[in-house]
Amino acid sequence: MSATIVDGRAVAAELRAELATHVTEMTTAGNPPPSLAVVLCGDDPASAIYVRNKGRAAERAGVRFTLHRPPAESTTEELVALVRSLDGDDTVDAILVQLPLPSQIDPDAVASCISPEKDADGFHPYNFGRLAEGHPGVVAPGTPLGCMELLRRSGVTLRGSRAVVVGRSAIVGRPLALMLTNADSTVTICHSRTRDLAAVCHEADILVAAIGRPRMIDASFVKPGAFVIDVGTTPQDGVVVGDVDRDSVEPVAGWLTPVPGGVGPMTIAMLLRNTLALARARRGLPQV
Repeated sequence: MSATIVDGRAVAAELRAELATHVTEMTTAGNPPPSLAVVLCGDDPASAIYVRNKGRAAERAGVRFTLHRPPAESTTEELVALVRSLDGDDTVDAILVQLPLPSQIDPDAVASCISPEKDADGFHPYNFGRLAEGHPGVVAPGTPLGCMELLRRSGVTLRGSRAVVVGRSAIVGRPLALMLTNADSTVTICHSRTRDLAAVCHEADILVAAIGRPRMIDASFVKPGAFVIDVGTTPQDGVVVGDVDRDSVEPVAGWLTPVPGGVGPMTIAMLLRNTLALARARRGLPQV
């Protein structure tokens, strides 16, 4: 047996095409297009590339994209003022502040200025709380949403499945565990202090590696036929490496998301989906 490699690029392209159709329908009906404002502060090269990719994807989908680049020397107060102005701008539907921010800036203070109705990332306490309560929210964190979409489009049965999430970050591990729980999976969250981690992972029908340790998950962690989702992205020797040792795991797993080309492209697609959802909610339109 050799795993089916899940092509996140292809799925993301399908999603962007579907979103573009929805945007066209919305604008044809006389509504303004969804708008996404991104704040990029600092000189991090990876962030600049990531934001550029977001902008291109947004434009292809018909989403109005505006980039705000305050100086790297900006203070917390200056960034707070910028984000508050965007939050109060009725032409802006969704706001994203690209991380990391320069060290002198308090990221929590900046993020707290984004209202739940414009929270493109889905990390606002209100939106996160709705997810934790099991209620369908307008938006949710993009990377976990992307993982769920890959599972759905691969035809995986979630109800009753055993899922193990390795990693408990508020960005991926915790929200993904909530999404899987809400889909009636039985979920275990593992972390660096989990005893006999390989044995726990080996019970999983769905195994998510989101711990940030390159190639940590090898075949000994994987139940034959499992759906393995690799969320890791660690630069190593000029390439991006996942948390899964692909050479070891591919012959054992049933499905495997590669790095790169698996979860990564889905994150941007889900950001655009969130933007459309926020725009429709602000215009009083039903969700699609």
